[in-house]
Amino acid sequence: MSSVLAHGGDVAALTGRHLRHLRRTPEKIIGVALTPVAMVVILGYLFATVVEVKNTGGSYREYIMAGVFAQVGLSCIGITAIGVAGDLGKGLIDRFRSLPMGRATVLVSHTLADLAAAALSIALVAVTGLAVGWRVHGSFVENVTGFLLLLGFAYAMLWVGALLGMVMRNLEAISGIAALLLVLFSFLSSSFMPLSGLPGWLQTLAEWNPVSAVSEACRQLWGNTGAVTSGSFPVENAVLVSAISIGVLVAVLIPLSLRVYRISATR
Repeated sequence: MSSVLAHGGDVAALTGRHLRHLRRTPEKIIGVALTPVAMVVILGYLFATVVEVKNTGGSYREYIMAGVFAQVGLSCIGITAIGVAGDLGKGLIDRFRSLPMGRATVLVSHTLADLAAAALSIALVAVTGLAVGWRVHGSFVENVTGFLLLLGFAYAMLWVGALLGMVMRNLEAISGIAALLLVLFSFLSSSFMPLSGLPGWLQTLAEWNPVSAVSEACRQLWGNTGAVTSGSFPVENAVLVSAISIGVLVAVLIPLSLRVYRISATR
């Protein structure tokens, strides 16, 4: 990442380019936020009166919101992957490679611009949640920490998308894989239901799912329903586990993505 620091002006210029493109194509934000907003309305509004969250003593509407926010991060995978693959297919990244800029600049600027889209999507989901009755009950620091965890998780998922876009490049295949990851990691987690009813091995797998850690951490920080006490380490230490998970994902995905980018440049 030293090359990124040395070419900070290039990163800022390319990030600005992506943000201007984002302003001209607001459907990108809609694409990230559409599924989570729909989940707020369908689960939090239509199903709230018929679904009971056992052993939590509160409303299902408050329980699901942290999971819906985490789903924004998962939605970012497909958006970034399609963007990177599209730039590769149009030869745009090849033209950037011919310029005197750091190799990491292109991907870093892509993810930073998409992080802005993720932040706007999180804000849109928050407004929708407030409209259906969701509230936060933590202190100012706890509430802000929860949203920072969500942004960190979204940034890690953006690098998953960057890697996926460089490896697959086929837009139809990317859309299918991104949708599969969204469904799999959303529902094999505590996003929308407590894990106590799952078989032992599946419950353990779901508890260590980073989406579960982020969801439970936000519930605990925001004082929302669903901060369930159990003997499980990832549940009892959700804030710590989510922070470590995000750090590990970023530490692994960024160097790996940059390595794939350098290798693809020699083809």
